[in-house]
Amino acid sequence: MENQYRKWFGEKRGRLAAQAFREKGWTAHYTETLEDAKKLLLETCLPKGVSVGLGGSETLGAMEILPVLRGSEYHLYDRYNCADHFEVCRESLMADYFLTSANAMTISGEMVNLDCSGSRVAAMAYGPRHVIVVVGVNKIVDTLEEAIARARSIAPMNCKRNGHKTPCTETGICTDCNIPGRMCNQLLITFNAQKFAGKYTIIIINEELGF
Repeated sequence: MENQYRKWFGEKRGRLAAQAFREKGWTAHYTETLEDAKKLLLETCLPKGVSVGLGGSETLGAMEILPVLRGSEYHLYDRYNCADHFEVCRESLMADYFLTSANAMTISGEMVNLDCSGSRVAAMAYGPRHVIVVVGVNKIVDTLEEAIARARSIAPMNCKRNGHKTPCTETGICTDCNIPGRMCNQLLITFNAQKFAGKYTIIIINEELGF
């Protein structure tokens, strides 16, 4: 049963965060449901015929967007179905659009992402003409310090999801390991999006999505 107070709280924080991102140069949307967000993405934010790169994301998985992107209306750099993952991620840096989620965002319009290889954060920082971030309200925190802590705290789940043999997949706790399978290698903090007008879009959804 849906909790009406949690939904109310999510809406208030989601709308506040969306406004903060707008003030920092993002095109920011607030939607109530994942289905609303998918419709907005396909009908408004992502033109037909463009090339699309992807960042690994449980939120996009829940949206079930991959079958659409694999259709004839898009040129997808498919990180999930390729012979050379490194090369596909490198090619994605030159995609027209890069589609991903985020590890955390602040209510004042900052975004934090923690990466393994750096392919996702590299594309988010520079390369693709447009970056679209789809994120649930569960990832909104109050401060930048909390956002970084949140990104670290969910790293064990990402390690487990990707099959990394790290201490945190045994304990569930990040131990700042120093091994080849380490997931937490690249940290990107996006403070502002004013530099390139129209480059960054965020869709905030009033649902708990991803990690």
